[in-house]
Amino acid sequence: MAGVRKVFNIGLASETEVLHGIDLTLEAAEFCAVMGPSGSGKSTLLNIVGLLDRPTAGALRICGEDTVGLDDRALTRLRGHSIGFIFQYHHLLSGFTALENVMMPMLGAGHVDDREMADRANRLLDGVGLTRWRDHLATDMSGGQQQRVAVARALAMNPPLILADEPTGNLDTKSAEGVFDLLRGVNRASGTAIMFVTHNAALAARCDRIINVVDGVLAPQGGTV
Repeated sequence: MAGVRKVFNIGLASETEVLHGIDLTLEAAEFCAVMGPSGSGKSTLLNIVGLLDRPTAGALRICGEDTVGLDDRALTRLRGHSIGFIFQYHHLLSGFTALENVMMPMLGAGHVDDREMADRANRLLDGVGLTRWRDHLATDMSGGQQQRVAVARALAMNPPLILADEPTGNLDTKSAEGVFDLLRGVNRASGTAIMFVTHNAALAARCDRIINVVDGVLAPQGGTV
């Protein structure tokens, strides 16, 4: 991204600029931490990178594609095929099994047959250590297990980029370490680039780079490339 600005409530008395000209490049296969105090603009930055919101100004390219002129349908297509999301709250569908939750992004894509979806979801659950839990409802799993399902779901479309918004924030130390190690393993094995928003300095120090967001700008060591 280059020169990305984000202004909310344009033209109103409450108009607020949250991002002030962000320049940032995330390299293929890079694992970076995004840190900063609450209200610094981290979530807004992640929403723009994730094509969930549009910048007010500036340029944004995802996997080499210029997104500025894309309509909502094209943005949805690009997001669905290129970006996986993991949130602080796993957002699993409670009435569905682990296997069914992992299959959801493939169902949404609409061009994967049932057998292929099930096979891929099973392989992903095997990869996150949940082979025995594939037929369990999300509500019957621990917080750490639920986040592992969320990681598998984020990988369902084999995206080149994963955005993880404080995925360890609600977990105990052991579970948080397990989810981080899982993401690091995915990054190294498949070359998936990962933006990992966290307040955990110890985990951030184990990433390739730390991007510090302060008052809507990148700190000097923030990783502009």
